[in-house]
Amino acid sequence: MQFHLNGFEPGDPEISDPALRYPASGASGAVPEEIDVLIVGCGPAGLTLAAQLSAFPDIKTCIVEQKPGPLLRGQADGIACRTMEMFEAFGFSERVLKEACWINETTFWKPDEKQRENIIRSGRVKDVEDGLSEFPHVVLNQARVHDFYLDVLRKSPARLEPYYARRLTDLEIDLKATSGDNAYPYQVTARLERLDPAHEGQIETIKARYVVGCDGARSTVRKSIGRALHGDSANHAWGVMDVLAVTDFPDVRFKSLIQSANDGSIIVIPREGGYLFRLYIELDKLGMGERVSDHNITTDDLIAKARRILQPHTLDVKEIAWWSVYEIGQRLCDKFDDVPGEAIEERLPRVFIAGDACHTHSPKAGQGMNVSMQDGFNLGWKLASVLRKRCAPRLLHTYSAERQTIAKELIDFDREWAALLSASSKSPTNGEAKGFDPTETQRYFVRHGRYTAGTATRYRPSIITGELTYQHLAEGLTIGMRFHSAPVIRLSDAKPVELGHVVKADGRWRIFAFAGAGDTAAPNSGIWALCDFLAEARESPVRKYTPAGEDIDQVIDVRTVFQQGHHELAIEAMPSFLLPRKGRYGLRDYENVFCADPKSGQDIFTLRGIGRERGCMVVVRPDQFVAHVLPLDGTMQLAAFFDGFMMRRL
Repeated sequence: MQFHLNGFEPGDPEISDPALRYPASGASGAVPEEIDVLIVGCGPAGLTLAAQLSAFPDIKTCIVEQKPGPLLRGQADGIACRTMEMFEAFGFSERVLKEACWINETTFWKPDEKQRENIIRSGRVKDVEDGLSEFPHVVLNQARVHDFYLDVLRKSPARLEPYYARRLTDLEIDLKATSGDNAYPYQVTARLERLDPAHEGQIETIKARYVVGCDGARSTVRKSIGRALHGDSANHAWGVMDVLAVTDFPDVRFKSLIQSANDGSIIVIPREGGYLFRLYIELDKLGMGERVSDHNITTDDLIAKARRILQPHTLDVKEIAWWSVYEIGQRLCDKFDDVPGEAIEERLPRVFIAGDACHTHSPKAGQGMNVSMQDGFNLGWKLASVLRKRCAPRLLHTYSAERQTIAKELIDFDREWAALLSASSKSPTNGEAKGFDPTETQRYFVRHGRYTAGTATRYRPSIITGELTYQHLAEGLTIGMRFHSAPVIRLSDAKPVELGHVVKADGRWRIFAFAGAGDTAAPNSGIWALCDFLAEARESPVRKYTPAGEDIDQVIDVRTVFQQGHHELAIEAMPSFLLPRKGRYGLRDYENVFCADPKSGQDIFTLRGIGRERGCMVVVRPDQFVAHVLPLDGTMQLAAFFDGFMMRRL
């Protein structure tokens, strides 16, 4: 898609009239007095969390935002491959792919040894390694990501709308009732000040079971639970501009990392629409105790610096859609909820923090928005599971344990990457290296591509992440990492599909049963035995944890993949468990059986290292992460795994 040709216009580019791009949005009236979950902040973390909770009409959720309305422009723009996988779960990946700018290759520029004030291209690499994900790395205005989430909220079973122009003033937790006892369901009291002109200064009070602070680096929620961000003080200043400009820099439609001899670095990020692009411009280092605001930097300063770095190329800026200056600092909270480390056995969390409220990054690695959304996805299904009494409340302790560890790893990576981009190039005038060799930037980028793609996240063993005992049965589906999708053929209609795309953001667990060699689901086969156990055995987690009267796959969704081609199997020969009757009419579900696709060269058993002789089970969490790998006959281990955190509900 091409747009922004005659100036930047926020909103949906398919709506030609700018006045119609933003219909009235936001909930009207006062906030509810009692709710299950209060989300403070309509940023990426808050909207992801709200989208997950909105799938459940029996959960009463309220999301509030200090700003007067939805975000229109600026801020983050990079969307990692892993985030695109998550967008698929929420149902809007295709909209993002259509509108976004795809980052296919990254180019590198360094000082010209013949004329050091000029830059020359030094390298070019694929932005994402082959086979890492079925989705590309793309760039799209954060405001449009918000729009897609808001659309999910409006269309959801819960029909959520944010309450804008509300500022959280304080939180109060009832410490006498934090054991999970339902006698005291509303344990957190929040007070909100209205900022809209018609009600300015009015105070609203909400009582909530849980509160989640997605309210940014100056988080009021974080302060209310006594948490603080710790880390390096900022010592680098950068400017950022989204511009419509005329330039003869040839790589303006590639992501480009440019290191000059004397004026620092620039990162060029092509933006959606074909004309807009972003410049991250390195500014001067900050002194001890100095802030970027002390420098009174203007857009003219940023343009002048960009022109010096881009020499011999020209830059004629026609319009600046958005700009800002900021300080780089990597900071982290030691815990992401309100329970002190020494009180985990006695208390359950009631207040959580996510996104910039508990970790801050530089924009250089494109991690801030992506990691924040993964926080929301991780917490959302857990809150829903506990509120709906499907999982024990102690599950909520895993949010801080998992996400704090991941945030620390990413901040350590981000610190190295930011330092590398801010370093001077090798000095040509003496024998000592000054800073980094520019070629090291390219090597580092390639070496750590999985971090920037968002696919390096790995959760440690816990009540919801198994040990590696049977990892050898599916070497390419690593326990604790995201379920790496691959192509398969659906048996019922021969449709090619991505297996990972069946994992939607609906709170359900998945079991993927990969059949062993020669298994056709005959009555004496491993698949038949597994299906018989899941359907009939008293220990079956499907039977045990599916409430009476609900569809058999409402809690745990079971799918099967065979090694044979789809012409070699018969759908009518499958166990009835794989063709469940569902809904008010008892209609059959024909979408649970798949076959490998060896003719295309994309056989899932080969791609994901699944043992052909024995096959295996792969258990996948509601947030698309692999929870366990077990043999097909490991039914007792499967039952014990789910018994560790699920609650039986009759």
